[in-house]
Amino acid sequence: MKLLVPVKRVIDYNVKVRVKADGAGVDLANVKMSMNPFDEIAVEEAIRLKEAGKADEVVVVSVGVEKAQETLRTALAMGADRAILVVATDDVHNDIEPLAVAKILKNIVEKEEPGIVICGKQAIDNDLNATGQMLSALLGWSQATFASELTVDGDKAIVTREVDGGLQTIKVNLPSVVTVDLRLNEPRYASLPNIMKAKKKPLDIFTAQDLGVDVSARLKITNTGEPEARAAGIKVGSVDELVEKLKEMGAV
Repeated sequence: MKLLVPVKRVIDYNVKVRVKADGAGVDLANVKMSMNPFDEIAVEEAIRLKEAGKADEVVVVSVGVEKAQETLRTALAMGADRAILVVATDDVHNDIEPLAVAKILKNIVEKEEPGIVICGKQAIDNDLNATGQMLSALLGWSQATFASELTVDGDKAIVTREVDGGLQTIKVNLPSVVTVDLRLNEPRYASLPNIMKAKKKPLDIFTAQDLGVDVSARLKITNTGEPEARAAGIKVGSVDELVEKLKEMGAV
């Protein structure tokens, strides 16, 4: 069985994001970029399934700018076998919307015929949490979202997923789209030998036009701003005073 893992190039989660002075978006000049953390977990899970003998090949795919090759090479260094880059824009500030990404991935899935598509549940730059679900709908496949545990048993996948009330375990028929949550695993660090090997692994490049997908924006961001600064805290001298303050604030 083949596993397909979409990965996205985003601002590194350790970087403090700066908003442009005119509010037109986020400043990406000289900012460190890396793989979306949820996607990194998806890559790790795919590699573990291959190591467990549940899969024969792990293919990673990214949609975006040409520089996303660096993100794909990171996934290859972790242990993925092949990579596919779909260049959909030349502007790093142009975030391809989930529906367009899902349509592109549908084309890739139909060519590659994987048994499972393992996605991060969302990207940390836009937090839309939509691509995996849209891809499932376009393909007509089963889906299991927010996975904190994934087991493959023959032609079925058993997924423990995080819901508001706790944990829910479901069984879905393959092929399936699975989106993963933070607690699924701890991604490995790529070793130097594997980083060197990754440079020689296959990386195919297409464009959105090659796949016949229109990536024109359907949404318009009217303004971007910093979160409001929190008000300064106050010190209290006793538990009684704390309770009184909470009562005044309506918190009790």
